[in-house]
Amino acid sequence: MTYATVMVNLQLGRSNAALVQVAGDLAERFGAGVIGVAACQPMQIVYGDAYVPPNLIEEDRKQIDLELKAAEAEFRTGLQGRVGRLEWRSTVTVYSLSRYVARQARSADLVVTGVDRDVSLFDMTRHTDLGDLVMQAGRPVLVVPTAAKVKFDRVLVGWKDTRESRLAVLNALPFLAKATQVTVAEIADEEVLAEARTDVADIVGWLKNHGIKAEPLAVASKGDDAAQLSAIAQDQNADLVVAGAYGHSRLREWVLGGVTRDLLLHTSRCSLLSH
Repeated sequence: MTYATVMVNLQLGRSNAALVQVAGDLAERFGAGVIGVAACQPMQIVYGDAYVPPNLIEEDRKQIDLELKAAEAEFRTGLQGRVGRLEWRSTVTVYSLSRYVARQARSADLVVTGVDRDVSLFDMTRHTDLGDLVMQAGRPVLVVPTAAKVKFDRVLVGWKDTRESRLAVLNALPFLAKATQVTVAEIADEEVLAEARTDVADIVGWLKNHGIKAEPLAVASKGDDAAQLSAIAQDQNADLVVAGAYGHSRLREWVLGGVTRDLLLHTSRCSLLSH
């Protein structure tokens, strides 16, 4: 199993050089083609008594065109000569940007996106909501913070006996097969800790059948699973955490569990999430 096509989500109005570099590294690692995507919403017009001068709307559209061209140039310049198959897709849409990116994911095996903890209400027209993207993509989403290590040599699998975790481990097989260290860890309440040990041992055995060596780890919960998983990742010196993404829909917004939120916003390591 491998990733034949990697899709990288570029954000307009800022440098994506580090993210493009990661996409190129992944393409070389897996022999994959790369699709670049970018999306933007136009200036929001509030109808009623407010008047928006036509020249402002025109200037906004010109700025968007410039930013889309800059993003495509950055994508092609960064990957030309490194990747055999390159494709670019972009749009200006009144819908959410995550909706567009998730729909384009039908053409890819892996979605790569950055994370920005300092998004303001004023630049949502150029920001892809990570929670929405993970929950809608139907593909594994690799979240790459700016300061993250991107070697993908030491992988921590955050396990729970759920559909999302099973899918996450399956989707991560290409990464796990090339890693030098894999740990499968479950954080469980004391009364079910013995069952958790059986669970992680089963996953380690399943990975062995795929030619992947992994170590099991089951620990008692201390109450804050997100913080505890982060501490385990730090102890393991993990540069990638694999996990299922958990959430539910409420008034068209995704309400994510604490572990998922922590993984999405972590600044020092990458996360591979599946839902």
